[in-house]
Amino acid sequence: MNSITESSSHYDNLENMPVRELLENINREDKTVPDAIEKEIPHIEELVNAVAEKMEKGGRLFYIGAGTSGRLGIVDASEIPPTYGMPHGRVIGIMAGGDQAIRKAVEFAEDDEDQAWKDLQEFSIGKDDVVIGIAASGGTPYVIGGIRDARSNGLVTGCITCNPGSGLAEAAEFPVEVVVGPEFVTGSTRMKAGTAQKLVLNMLSTAVMIRLGRVKGNKMVDMQLSNNKLRDRGTRMVMEALQIRADEARALLEKHGSVRAAVDYYRTNA
Repeated sequence: MNSITESSSHYDNLENMPVRELLENINREDKTVPDAIEKEIPHIEELVNAVAEKMEKGGRLFYIGAGTSGRLGIVDASEIPPTYGMPHGRVIGIMAGGDQAIRKAVEFAEDDEDQAWKDLQEFSIGKDDVVIGIAASGGTPYVIGGIRDARSNGLVTGCITCNPGSGLAEAAEFPVEVVVGPEFVTGSTRMKAGTAQKLVLNMLSTAVMIRLGRVKGNKMVDMQLSNNKLRDRGTRMVMEALQIRADEARALLEKHGSVRAAVDYYRTNA
């Protein structure tokens, strides 16, 4: 496979570039990422619809990855409960090497093509669940093996990769291939490829949560009120929705625990 993510940078002699030139060139490369994603929106749409359909039936969404890709999946999964009030365990990130690999690389963990399916089985994975493999190269054995095994066991599978025609894309039912080209530093896929994967994950999970009714208008009405900033935001949302004073809105919010519950109670009992 011709790996675009490993191909030589368009720039050379980086150590001799002034800092301003380094930053401008990195920024120039980063600007190409949204255009590459735009070309894949039809495939992202297909994946969103497939995930939402399964989650509406009670299924879960699993991300599997290694290195930067695995960490991005874990970050996206971890942000769903506080942002959308989705119960923990509905969106789950799994990475090669386990939780210890989040902060420190585990040697050769990504090279075991059978381990991802073993990791997934620890969650009693079933046919209403969806597994999305994340790998910039599209050649990571851990991710390809997990997607292959999940699909062969009847699960819906997708992937996010940055190489065209990869083994991962071939293994997945709903592949998303965001071809961002060579990295500024050759092979450093935490840069453009990582940015592309993060943006696609944002699009995917946000669209799915909206489809599942976790947004009303343009507001996160089920967000967890886990700090003062979010309590203040929630208070403003209740005030705006009901046209009431701040003290009344905060009292409703604290009593009912979410913007949605506070607004629904007021409208039902006013």
